[in-house]
Amino acid sequence: MLSSGLRFLNQPAVRLGADTFLKNGYVKRTMSISALAGFEGKHFISIDKLSNEELRGLLDLSKKYRDTYGKNATVDPVTAPKPLTGKSVSMIFQKRSTRTRVSTETGMNLLGGQALFLGPSDIQLGVNESMRDTALVLSRFNSIVLARVFSHNDVLELSKHATVPVINALSDMHHPLQTLADLMALEDHFGDLKGKTLAWVGDGNNVLHDLMLGGAKLGMNIRIATPVGYDANAGVIETTKKLGAENGTEDVFLTTVASEAVKGSDVVVTDTWVSMGQESEYEKRVKEFDGYQVNASLMKHANPGAVFLHCLPRHPEEVSDEVFYSEQSLVFPEAENRMWTVMAVMAAQLGKL
Repeated sequence: MLSSGLRFLNQPAVRLGADTFLKNGYVKRTMSISALAGFEGKHFISIDKLSNEELRGLLDLSKKYRDTYGKNATVDPVTAPKPLTGKSVSMIFQKRSTRTRVSTETGMNLLGGQALFLGPSDIQLGVNESMRDTALVLSRFNSIVLARVFSHNDVLELSKHATVPVINALSDMHHPLQTLADLMALEDHFGDLKGKTLAWVGDGNNVLHDLMLGGAKLGMNIRIATPVGYDANAGVIETTKKLGAENGTEDVFLTTVASEAVKGSDVVVTDTWVSMGQESEYEKRVKEFDGYQVNASLMKHANPGAVFLHCLPRHPEEVSDEVFYSEQSLVFPEAENRMWTVMAVMAAQLGKL
């Protein structure tokens, strides 16, 4: 729980190796990267399309890459393994992003491959060329096609026609890469997440969709507070309930009151209230999200030791500086994990484990 004597930090969370003893006494389980043996050639569209074993394998491979290529690694990045030498990924960006572009370009470079940025002025999906033709052409040049788009149907259309693996780097329905980064940050902090409670406070959007799917797969209880009219997708909620039942969690808790969702939680998560393309709704949304700011007062409803996540970029109306820059905030390790996790997805898709 936040205290009046908050310490403001900007440092990574404690990172746990495969055999590290956690503070609560149990040992972190062995890595299961071998579960990805059958992932070669698969698309990465949403978290619910992964088996529990594949999700586990991607998280473990991400941690392995951080240990191998990270700034605290003992391996020289020049002589480190380059499993994706000769491979390339085309990155289609209808929507700009700092983390997605930098993490993918840097991560592909660390693995020995090349990333090519295709912005709105370089490529217009379905406008000057059909989606089918774009998918088929890029498949001839590149090993992977990554797409950050407005409509989820665009990702589905690309994956339907591409002859190489496709990565959904964000659509209006799903953001699976962000969920991998979030879950990795939470495992680094807590260890096993089974039985932990995750509270979402804000818009029922694409980030929430994959996070509740992934949390349920790892045995987390899900509590959601959204303003009236900003509910999460009903189909995704039902899928989450099904996954929760399979993995021994409580039923998904839904409310319009932020403090009710946060009560008894171990993780509090929010996101931007106004996504790209919704700028004209700014004043309306800020008014309707009144009472949803994550601040010290709201965090007092969470369990002692609760942590905070935000996928960035953040705005002060969404979370106070007191929480955002506190010890409880994992936002910067969370952001760093975007690189390790996209590296894991690309390597697994190409069978280069």
